[in-house]
Amino acid sequence: MRGLDETALLRRMVETASVTGHEDRLARQLVDDMAALGFRAHRDAAGNAVGVLGGQDRPLILLLGHLDTVPGDLPVHERDGKLYGRGTVDAKGPLATMVWAALRASKLCDARIMVVGAVGEEGSSPGAHHLRSAIRPDAVVIGEPSGVSTVVLGYKGIVRCAVDISRPGSHTSSPGPRAVEVAAEYWERVRRRLAVDGGAQPAFDRAIPALLALHGDQRRAGLQISCRVPVGFDRDGFLDWLRELAGPDRLTVVESLPAVRSQRTDPVVSALRAGIRKHAGAPTAKVKLGTSDMNVVGPEWNVPIAAYGPGDSRLDHTDEEHLDLAEYLTAIDVLTTAVQELAAGLTVRGPAQRAAAGAEQEKAL
Repeated sequence: MRGLDETALLRRMVETASVTGHEDRLARQLVDDMAALGFRAHRDAAGNAVGVLGGQDRPLILLLGHLDTVPGDLPVHERDGKLYGRGTVDAKGPLATMVWAALRASKLCDARIMVVGAVGEEGSSPGAHHLRSAIRPDAVVIGEPSGVSTVVLGYKGIVRCAVDISRPGSHTSSPGPRAVEVAAEYWERVRRRLAVDGGAQPAFDRAIPALLALHGDQRRAGLQISCRVPVGFDRDGFLDWLRELAGPDRLTVVESLPAVRSQRTDPVVSALRAGIRKHAGAPTAKVKLGTSDMNVVGPEWNVPIAAYGPGDSRLDHTDEEHLDLAEYLTAIDVLTTAVQELAAGLTVRGPAQRAAAGAEQEKAL
């Protein structure tokens, strides 16, 4: 696209505000830009920006990033080779990396490559939930900041809930329980339960509760709790226990997602490591204590999957959010090579089956 190179596309994306729930303008813009670059581009039923390259009879490699950001109107500017602004790291840098890597790789390998800028990842992930039932890729890269030399193998899961408590009014000298005291005790019971279950294990391998809000008085009180949970954690059993603990009070489950973790031998991990070795040096791997759209789609699809993207995740959601542009350009090279590696190694259904499935998937989107 004339006048729109790698850095210009990224800056254009960062300059377009897209706080969760308000991604429409960026989604339309990205669809237009991908179409101009040669993608078959459109918005799907959830509002995601979708761009596809390659024949429908080819294996499907999905590069899944997200459009939305947390709030924060930061001035967009370049200084000392770095681009500053909300979303540079989380996660417009990784998404722009995917657009350019897909474009380059499509000319070098035989695969169908789909780039998706999903809506709502910083919220309840409606974009990823829609994709989960609409398509079935053969391999997935999640666009999140990992650092140019690092692959993210997994993310912790989450159980987030709210409890609303009511009790009859009473004089402060009465021995009966007050609503706010019940709420405080509820939190203490949760904290003690998970402290016992977790023991002294590493942070990724144990449940970590957090009290997000506690408010109330004698008659009414409420609390919000978030629990980051490890792989294999019995979320259903834990929720049953929370409901039993709440008794007659109302418990609302806000979010419940399993933890996900790929092995170092996973084909996507191996492909990304090959790209890193070629363009950025010795690869490393890590897991993260937060969640991403990998938690939404990974357990459903059960295909090779990992997360990758330029940027320092410690800058996520901060007023100093910025991306090193040299790292961004190197990440494009890394991901281009990774997609080539994946395309060469994928073994999937026969051409006729793939073509029919590919046509149905693009129609569904």
